[in-house]
Amino acid sequence: MSLPISRFIAAVAVLGLCLSPTVGFSFALKKGKASAKGSEAYRPQAGDVLFQALPKGVDLVEAIEGVTRSNYSHCGVVLKGKDGSWKVFESIGLVGAIPLKNWVSRGRGKKFSVFRLKEEHAPELPKFKSALAKYTGRPYDLRYRMDDKFIYCSELVYKAYRDATGKPLGKLAKLGDLNWRPYVATIRKYEGGDPPLDREMITPIDLSKAPQLQKVFDNGMAEQP
Repeated sequence: MSLPISRFIAAVAVLGLCLSPTVGFSFALKKGKASAKGSEAYRPQAGDVLFQALPKGVDLVEAIEGVTRSNYSHCGVVLKGKDGSWKVFESIGLVGAIPLKNWVSRGRGKKFSVFRLKEEHAPELPKFKSALAKYTGRPYDLRYRMDDKFIYCSELVYKAYRDATGKPLGKLAKLGDLNWRPYVATIRKYEGGDPPLDREMITPIDLSKAPQLQKVFDNGMAEQP
């Protein structure tokens, strides 16, 4: 059953949330080292994959974090804009880019974690970054399917990497193997029917565990609740 358009627009409007610029970025991290300093310590690199926890009070956010047993409810990829500013390419509403400082400000407590392709995968970066553009303008997938008509945040990153390299980025999980039962009402609300327990998806936390990635920064962002 298809999701009513009015429900889709309402949910995306809530997820869009207000954005406010606050954070500057200046100091470099030691290569390959994770840091828990303030967000001003993060020095972006194109292709970085960022994870955050969206504000509570939205049933979809509560379900994402509860079903996956993780605080990672959203992610995106850092790119440099034509004006030289840092942006995050993401799927929330419609796939596109927003200023990095706005992206950080959206997260709970402005906390975030940064994962970067390991050095041996660095040659894949140009194609990975280019592959993201294919999905520009696609609407957010509130049903978390692995098709291309609608696309959710971690699916965007996963598919761009797969398109670029022919390899997966993280392991797909079936809904039925996750902690879905406490959130069955929310799942039914957005699915328009019973939970599709055999549906495979790439969750933000599973994306972060991809062997090609390493954590290089966090400012107190905890992976687990």
